[in-house]
Amino acid sequence: MKILTIIARGLFIICVPVLAFNITISWAVNSTDFYTHRFEKYDVRQSLADNGLSFSAADMKIIAREFIRYFNSSEELIHLIVMQDGKTIVEVFNNEEILHFKDVKGLFRLNYYLLAGTFAYCLAFALTSIFRGRGKYRLELAWSTLTGSALTLGIMLLLGIGIWLDFDHFFYQFHLISFSNDYWSAAGNMLLLFPLGFWYDAIIYCAVTIALIAIVLGAVSGIYLSYHRKKGEDVTPSPDAAGGP
Repeated sequence: MKILTIIARGLFIICVPVLAFNITISWAVNSTDFYTHRFEKYDVRQSLADNGLSFSAADMKIIAREFIRYFNSSEELIHLIVMQDGKTIVEVFNNEEILHFKDVKGLFRLNYYLLAGTFAYCLAFALTSIFRGRGKYRLELAWSTLTGSALTLGIMLLLGIGIWLDFDHFFYQFHLISFSNDYWSAAGNMLLLFPLGFWYDAIIYCAVTIALIAIVLGAVSGIYLSYHRKKGEDVTPSPDAAGGP
């Protein structure tokens, strides 16, 4: 049983950064404001207008909502069709761009599956640690959460260094790893709608949010451990006293 409890605790620690990442990504993907604020910041309307597509601010909000609807729908391909000049019907994206959004949707779906899985495991681990043995594993839960939070902050620190050193290279390598084709570089309206600055802001925002989640979890765990230490209890983590399902 000792090895099983160690594995259970180790898996929980690994799940903490994964869960924080998936929560943050899921929220950003489904936030209309997340899209529209960056559309405004990078003057996406003007870029599209220069390429022959004229949109109002209300249209940009509709586009953001259409992406959210598509990413959460059962539709395989996105078809964003708009009316120009009151009569001309235009497909905003070409075939390569449409196929790329299909790949992106696959990544977001994977994110949802990981979110559900890590949340279920972390919840089961936490509840088991809280109630098993009349609560004697609660300190181990606090240590595991604190360790997971530290791991999360370490990963975000490495991510921040990588972005600071060379964001363009980091972003390029991400696409090479994540996609099996080069449709992500297709010429058209996609790169105008989502310029590089959009993704830089998105990554920084997500990294900061993930770090804040880790800080909150770590702080709560640290306060709990400090409280029990002041009561004279031994709060040293024991490798053979881990909670877990």
